Amino acid sequence: MGMVTDSQNNSTVGRGWRLGKLGLGLVGSYLSYQAQNLLLGEGRQAQRQTRFRQKASRRVREELGALKGPAMKLGQMLSMQADALPEEAMRELVQLQMQAPAMHGTLARAQFKGSLGKYPEEIFREFDAESFAAASLGQVHRATTHDGEKVAVKIQYPGIKSAIESDFKLLRSTTLPTQLSGHVPRALLDEVERGLLAETDYRHEVDNLEFFRQGLSGLNYLTIPRVRREWSTDRVLTMSYVEGGSFDAFLQRKPSQELRDQTGTRLVEMYEMQLRCLKTIHADHHPGNYLFRPDGAIGLVDFGCVKHITFDVRELRRGYQDRVWRQSEAAARSFLVLLYGRQIPFRRARRCLPLLDQWADLLYPRGSTADVVVDYRTGRDERFEELAAAHWKHIWQDKLINPEHAFLVRADMGLFHLLGKLRVKVNFSEVWRRVEAAANAASPRQKP
Repeated sequence: MGMVTDSQNNSTVGRGWRLGKLGLGLVGSYLSYQAQNLLLGEGRQAQRQTRFRQKASRRVREELGALKGPAMKLGQMLSMQADALPEEAMRELVQLQMQAPAMHGTLARAQFKGSLGKYPEEIFREFDAESFAAASLGQVHRATTHDGEKVAVKIQYPGIKSAIESDFKLLRSTTLPTQLSGHVPRALLDEVERGLLAETDYRHEVDNLEFFRQGLSGLNYLTIPRVRREWSTDRVLTMSYVEGGSFDAFLQRKPSQELRDQTGTRLVEMYEMQLRCLKTIHADHHPGNYLFRPDGAIGLVDFGCVKHITFDVRELRRGYQDRVWRQSEAAARSFLVLLYGRQIPFRRARRCLPLLDQWADLLYPRGSTADVVVDYRTGRDERFEELAAAHWKHIWQDKLINPEHAFLVRADMGLFHLLGKLRVKVNFSEVWRRVEAAANAASPRQKP
């Protein structure tokens, strides 16, 4: 691959050229692969298919990682779609979670000085110029303060805001037919762009970190970084260093089923506390944002993407438990507005009612002693996944997408991906009861 300058990466033309070149290159490789298959036996065809997928997946991962911004976010989200992608693609895309191509240490130092007015070595006793974590919008360096505290310093990539704006210009052009048809509302693209642009201002993340540290302080197994405001700006974020291993390292230690189940239950409880008590969620649940310790403690980092919840979770659950859509047309209309977040022509929305019956039977069984248990120990809970897939297919076909729920869907998808990888058994009802008790005991909290 030839040299590509930063200006090419961060302009509409440059980023469009790279994405277009990637697409054409993959098409050419596929045609060549199919032509050669005509000359090979079945056994060699299977081997060649595996090699083709490996090469193509590696190329996609390298390009998405190099482009960063929305392109890399897309790759991270695809890496959570285990049932939709070949194994070769999954292995490559998972690397985008924590191993994105880093910017050179010299450039990182320059970015730091441009934001804080001093080089890192002038502020910290020690600063590691080599990053230990790189993501879609910035990379993280280890440092030690003069009073001996270990901190993590996140430094934003240069020009990332303009890169996001460029990518969304491309998206609006390439998705124009689906916008006109109503399948991808322009408001959805606007909502996602707003969320990503908000992530480029680390001052928002500073506020988010402090809000979640206070709001989730009752979970004694959870660690959220403490912000050092004096060394944080819109493009640099300094926070306490959180100990813990990656999600993959946790699995490689072959934890007991008891520890897996405990970890899965804690992940669900953390999420439910955000929904019920804070009405604000950490919306980026990819594995790179979690740190795990052998004793079962969990660290949660990267609070750039959060979303305030405008609906009442209890009201939604009561609607499912009582099957309110069966009571009357008016009740069904009200519940569908609550579910989809907006008024939708009833003739279209009511087509989902048979799915809601099945969903309620699975997640909200009748009877005061009935518990909701999702079991991933032998793989994904197939019925659960089938219903989720059928529901989202219906939402797409009947144009029911709610832009306000874009990041909520992202959070749900990430959480259930983690549970599936952990292969756990989680009693959701037990978690809900515990969270409800905590919510009733706590004073109302405000969004950040």
